[in-house]
Parts: sequence; C-alpha cells; structure tokens
Amino acid sequence: MKKILTLTITICGWLYFYSQNTYAFFGSFNRDKDTEGIYVYELDTISGKLLKLTSYTGILNPSFLTLSPDGKYIFACTESKTKNGGSVSSFEFNRENKTITFINKEKSGGENPVYLTVHKNGKWLVNGNYTEGSVSVYPISENGKIEPYVQNFQFLEGSIDPGRQERAHIHATIFSPEFDYLFLPDLGADKIRTYQFNSDSNEPLKAAKVPFTKTTLGSGPRHFAFHPNGKFAYCIEEMGGAVSAYSYENAKLNPIQRINTHSEKYKEDFESSDVHISPDGKFLYASNRGIENNIAIFSIQKNGILKTVGYQSIKGKHPRVFGLDPSGKFLVATNAGTGTVVVFKRNPENGLLKKVGRKIKIKSVSCVQIRRY
Repeated sequence: MKKILTLTITICGWLYFYSQNTYAFFGSFNRDKDTEGIYVYELDTISGKLLKLTSYTGILNPSFLTLSPDGKYIFACTESKTKNGGSVSSFEFNRENKTITFINKEKSGGENPVYLTVHKNGKWLVNGNYTEGSVSVYPISENGKIEPYVQNFQFLEGSIDPGRQERAHIHATIFSPEFDYLFLPDLGADKIRTYQFNSDSNEPLKAAKVPFTKTTLGSGPRHFAFHPNGKFAYCIEEMGGAVSAYSYENAKLNPIQRINTHSEKYKEDFESSDVHISPDGKFLYASNRGIENNIAIFSIQKNGILKTVGYQSIKGKHPRVFGLDPSGKFLVATNAGTGTVVVFKRNPENGLLKKVGRKIKIKSVSCVQIRRY
C-alpha cells in the first residue's frame, strides 16, 4: 500500500510539473503605454486553467506577438493603430524570475504593423504592415535585439471594394514548411504574395517565379496556415467569410476548394479572422467576429478537402486571434470586444470544443501565442 501511495504521489507530482510548462502570451490594444500591454499566463494542460505569471507595462498597442524558436524572446507589433506610428519591439522573457524585460524597438516600415514571424534559425524577423501594405525584414542579434530592417517592400494596388480595398493591406507573413518561401495574404489586393527566402543572404527576400496567387475578388485574404504534412495550405478570407484550400508543391498554391466559415443563415457582413490546424492534422478551426462570434470547425480529408463539423460560440465578442496549445488539447480564444480570454477543451475524435475553467479578463486582448517549454 505504501509503495502504491508513493507511486501515486510521484505520478501526480510529475503531471503537475508537466502541466506547468506551457505558457500563453497575450497582447492587447492597451491604448495607453502606462497600462499593462503584454501578459504571460501559465496554462495547466490537465485542467485548462490559466494562472497569471507576469505582465509588461510601458509599450503601446502590442497587437500581435510571436516568440523566438527557443522561447527566450518575445517580439511584438507595437504602436499598431497609431497615426503616423508603427514599430516592432523585442523583449526577453525569463521563466525562472517570471519577468519581461524590454530590449529595443525599430520602425515597422509602414503604418499599423499586424503580424510577425521568426525564421526557424532565430536570425530573421518578418513584419507585415496593414495600412500601408508593406513587409519588412529584420536581422535578429544573438541577444534578441532587433536590428534595423534590411528590406522593405511596399505594395500599392487594391481590388474591387473601394471602402476596404483602396490599396494593398498585408495581413500576415507566413513561412513555408521548409522556411524557404514566404507567403503574404494581401487583403487589399485579393492576392497571396509569394517570395523566396534565403536565410544566408544579407537581403533574404527575392520575388518567386510565381509572385502571387489570386483569390476570389472581394474576398480579402487575411491569415494563412499550412497543414502539418506540408501538402496543403488554407487561407481565411475576412471579407468573403470563407476558407480557401490549396494543394502545395514547389512553392505553388493550387486551389482545390472554397468553403464558407459561416452557417447558411448569415449572408453578409462577414468578419472572418484567424485559422489554425490541430497538430494531428485532422481538424481546421476558423474564427468569425461581428454578428457570429464563433469558431467554425472543419474536418480535413486525406485529399485536403474540408467538411463542416459545426460551430462553437466563443462566449464573447470579436475573436481576433486564437491559438491551439502544442498538444492540441486546448484552444484559447482572445475576445477583443469583451476583453476576455476563454479556454476550450478539444475533442480529438470529432474536433468539437467545450469551454473549461473561468474566463480571464484582459482589456482589449488582441492575440495569443502558446508555447511548451
């Protein structure tokens, strides 16, 4: 009996320790740099509960975050939605001391930065600017410092909607599975732009042989995700309220399907926003803001085709960005309109979501990144 009790305590202790190695990083539209802007929570991967560890005050509108490959540095779009502003900032995250320390910031190369990504070697940072429709590439020093950008490409052309597509609006910067190409969904031009990326070059971006993939006119491509198998890619279209599926080979996107993210009762005013795929590659999740405020759930067939499974209310308003933890057990939604974070447990068999734990209050929360250490 004593041995069994000891083993039980040991196992429970290990599970508790294991469950405390996953962290959720949140950004926000704080509107005032004298208030908290970046938050770090611990995600209990047994219960789904979030426990606040630390936050950072002193930066304006950190609307989107990404992490270095080793998880040591946080990079943020800062001064987003700030007239004549726009920057990218670097911070060091110390897990042991539970602290966030500002390192530096650089100009974003365009107004309203909205998306950041880091190369797998940790040496390059790529930023997309929405309002002025541009992309900037920065070297990253070994100490996490962002160096001034070495490339900045500005795009001009728009599309058919004079109110939303008067010019280019880059909304994401996504590396290919092999990190040799970069894909840029352009909401304003109804294009997914493509660039080669040579990490050994001083100026790594170079136009690809096929420089862009056209999307449906007026669709407004926003965010983009590759399937874990590297053979398929999916783009969520903000204005069209749809996900377009592509087969992927040799840097080319070949359209195979376009499916609504909304149910049939909704016919207009779409605000689709984010898209992610479960680590097992079986399900795709897409968020809808506006009148819907839900997550659309799709199963992914072997040929990459999506089939609608259902819809899950996010228990709040304006789910701008959401994330899946690395195990695929939980989905974390950030509801900017209600200033709430909601955790859902994911059923791995049917993909459905169920709310767990209590809502976390973060004013104007804008994004989440989840990492296991």
